[in-house]
Amino acid sequence: MSYTSLDPMGNANLMMDLISQRQRALGANVANVDTPGYVRRDIDFSTYLGTMNSPLETKLSAKLGPSAVMEDRSRQEIDIAEELTEMQKNSLLYTMATRRMSNIINEMKTVINVGK
Repeated sequence: MSYTSLDPMGNANLMMDLISQRQRALGANVANVDTPGYVRRDIDFSTYLGTMNSPLETKLSAKLGPSAVMEDRSRQEIDIAEELTEMQKNSLLYTMATRRMSNIINEMKTVINVGK
């Protein structure tokens, strides 16, 4: 499936996929807060969602391969409070993405019902 600017459902689906991957990465960070040598993982949404004018799936796979999760070697220690804050932000993004998907589905239902 290709996500393009003409495919709002695909864009919302991509956003939900990224949010899900980020939640897993942040959860792993929290779980490994005391693991020696563990490298923090995260996803930078701005890298992938800055412009909705190009096929995002192609951009993602060209840059990252099969997973959007990146290692963050800039920080040596994991700050548990910051990780939990990021998890809350991620939860808000998920709520917005599911509302967007719901709106798209409602718009499609309206178009179908008008066409009857």
